[in-house]
Amino acid sequence: MNPLGVKTWAIGVLVLVLLAVGVTWTVQDWRYGGQLAKQASLHLADLDTISSAAATKTKVEQDKRLALEQRLSASEQTHYKELSDAQSNQARLRDRLASADLRLSVLLEDSASCNPVSATPGASGVVHGKARAKLDPAHAQRIIAITDEGDRGLIALQACQAYIRALGQ
Repeated sequence: MNPLGVKTWAIGVLVLVLLAVGVTWTVQDWRYGGQLAKQASLHLADLDTISSAAATKTKVEQDKRLALEQRLSASEQTHYKELSDAQSNQARLRDRLASADLRLSVLLEDSASCNPVSATPGASGVVHGKARAKLDPAHAQRIIAITDEGDRGLIALQACQAYIRALGQ
């Protein structure tokens, strides 16, 4: 072989090697490109699934919150009505006490050391049963005010308990 033939042959082999490497890279580029595209589509499918699950969970939580708000609103309306009814009843009772239409009385103790008020008939009627003493209207007003505060406190306590129960559901 002559040196020119060896050179030509070496250049030919080098060109073939370079072509083979180029073709191999191109084929691998297609393969990897296909794999990356497949991974990207799987990734997008996973993101869609996660997004859908998050949207569903958000919707469920919003529905629960709306239901709780509606229950609390209904409970608040109920307790407001109870409170306003109690206040109007107390106001009517105070008015009746102030106009002397109603008099509060207390039972007297039946013991030997206590002189009970006689149970004789008066102008307004006959007292039946145990002896009673009528309270001064000013004292009766104070007693009504105290019971009014107590009623409002109990209604507020019931409202708080209903609120806590509603939150626990």
